[in-house]
Amino acid sequence: MEYTKEELIEAKRQIDSTLHKLIKTIETFESKENPNRYKSQITLAKRRVKAFSIANSFIEEALEELD
Repeated sequence: MEYTKEELIEAKRQIDSTLHKLIKTIETFESKENPNRYKSQITLAKRRVKAFSIANSFIEEALEELD
């Protein structure tokens, strides 16, 4: 499937925003008094950060190919 440059740029912007929020969520949970209580949420957020980072790298590669 092919995407326009504008679609890729917008997708990257949305992913960057979500990544920022996820990182802040991880920081919040890890700074709680008992972070072990939030272990599953922290793990899930970290896995999502990894997944979105991978998606972002593919978008960046696609954008480079368009230039």
